[in-house]
Amino acid sequence: MKNIHRIYFILIFLSAGIIQSHAASMNGFVLDGALIPENEIFSGGPPKDAIPSLDNPVFIKAAQARFLRDSDRVLALTRNGISKAYPLRILNWHEIVNDRFGDEGIIITYCPLCGSGTANEVKVNGRHLQFGVSGLLYNSDVLMYDRQTQSLWSQILSQAVTGPMKGVELPAVSVIHTTWGDWRARHPDTLVLSQETGFNRNYHVNPYDGYERDSSIMFPVRFRAEGYHPKEQVLGLVMDGKAKAYPFVELAQGSGAVDDQLGGHRIQVRYSHAHQSAEAFDEKGALLPGVVLFWFAWYAFHPQTDIYRAK
Repeated sequence: MKNIHRIYFILIFLSAGIIQSHAASMNGFVLDGALIPENEIFSGGPPKDAIPSLDNPVFIKAAQARFLRDSDRVLALTRNGISKAYPLRILNWHEIVNDRFGDEGIIITYCPLCGSGTANEVKVNGRHLQFGVSGLLYNSDVLMYDRQTQSLWSQILSQAVTGPMKGVELPAVSVIHTTWGDWRARHPDTLVLSQETGFNRNYHVNPYDGYERDSSIMFPVRFRAEGYHPKEQVLGLVMDGKAKAYPFVELAQGSGAVDDQLGGHRIQVRYSHAHQSAEAFDEKGALLPGVVLFWFAWYAFHPQTDIYRAK
């Protein structure tokens, strides 16, 4: 428990605030008519934008990323012929990167409390939205907000839950959660998010050190999962309204490849024990937009989920 408390003391110094279970002002956001229960939206401690998004990210070549070890975790993707890696040691402190791949706006997000990394297109009704960290949580997951309309968005749902954008969904983009060594070997020409962010943060320190091993959850969630350690990593997929979780502990018992069906579609899940990564592909071999995250977080949003179990 000491490690968990230290996590939030480090975060809270950014806001000089105190963790509250529920803040009446809710960081200045209007919650009336929210698509999620208003009484289940909690303040995480820091106020709006105290965890600063990266709006003008700087990238360096792979050979210049000497601050990274092969074992370091990254979110990574290739889009419009451009490959980029986003180290978690940076995302832990910023959670949101407003980026572009050519002319296309893409948001890369990471919620340290849920272990969830996602990427989405941000063009809505002809304009590119820009996102920030609201300081609010739902199911322990970061609620983002867009600066154009001040609507709140659920990271894991990829959907606006309050404001003028309520109900709008951001198209998911396939992103890989793996080690730097793995991604660099696959994409030696990759660009890497630089530590030169313009903010004074110690990217060599993990403010959540120990959190992924602790069974406790910092904030309430709507549905409590059982059967696995709450922080067990799973690959979560939704296809045609059907949700399924692929726990790494189950995938580790197989050969590394699982042929399956989900929502009437044939898929293959490929697992790497060496890199603690899992990816899903459709029958044509295209990467599917799944999400790697903690088991408790997947279940909180998908209580009716199917679960892959090794035979």
